[in-house]
Amino acid sequence: MKHIYLNLKRFDVPPEYGGVNRLAPVQSWGAAVVSATQEELKKYDPAEVEFVQYLPEAHLLAAAAARCPGSPVKLGSQGVYRMNTAPGGNFGAFTTNRPASIVKAMGCESTLIGHCEERNDKKGVLAEGGCADMAAVDRLLNQEIQCALDQGLSVLYCIGETSEEQADWENVLGRQLDVGLAGVDKSRVVIGYEPVWSIGPGKTPADKPYIQKIARFVKERTGGMDVVYGGGLKADNAAMLASIGEIDGGLIALTRFTGQIGFYPEEYLEIIRLYLGAPAT
Repeated sequence: MKHIYLNLKRFDVPPEYGGVNRLAPVQSWGAAVVSATQEELKKYDPAEVEFVQYLPEAHLLAAAAARCPGSPVKLGSQGVYRMNTAPGGNFGAFTTNRPASIVKAMGCESTLIGHCEERNDKKGVLAEGGCADMAAVDRLLNQEIQCALDQGLSVLYCIGETSEEQADWENVLGRQLDVGLAGVDKSRVVIGYEPVWSIGPGKTPADKPYIQKIARFVKERTGGMDVVYGGGLKADNAAMLASIGEIDGGLIALTRFTGQIGFYPEEYLEIIRLYLGAPAT
């Protein structure tokens, strides 16, 4: 099974507010993403590949309503809180947070946990409190994974090393895997590898041998879990990533990096074609 994930981050913000959304008005943006992609994605065999789109929470209801019968698009949230509602327990005291129960109720089947941007946020909060124990981040993420799985969601769990951690990548990634996955049902989790040191303008992208090395390490450490490339599946690396047998898919975000940068559905579909090949007709 291949996994193609789409993290739409905050691509809903219009240009006049500093964002990159040229696709649709904010009110209909989530629906526009689903409507522009689901028919083409129907052409792929659902037994061979799944398509999950992670949207900001405000757009999930419109996106769910836009799904047609038999839609191949699975929806996901960009995270869940480390505690959840429960019958006879906490029924809603979660101001500013996103319990897994509402994610499920809004029509999601999956959630994204441990993305490098989430890790950075948690590191920053812990640092303000004087905590330098990076395993604390992984323990918090483990609680999020447990809540998601208990609610019946699948999980894309991201791991990765920064430039400062790269020389010690084995210990860093090993800790993120061991602590983050402690006690969880691994059959409903896919690992997304993000080489944080290589992501961003002016940085040298991770090459095939490095990605293959990490994927092999993850599979050995986890007993063969699926691993997708989370450093950005793009048009210019799709063929290379497709040639790595240990990689089981990828995470797409921006589709255009020059000019009017942003996410464009046709370019998203083209990246998928470059990675998977043209769909059967």
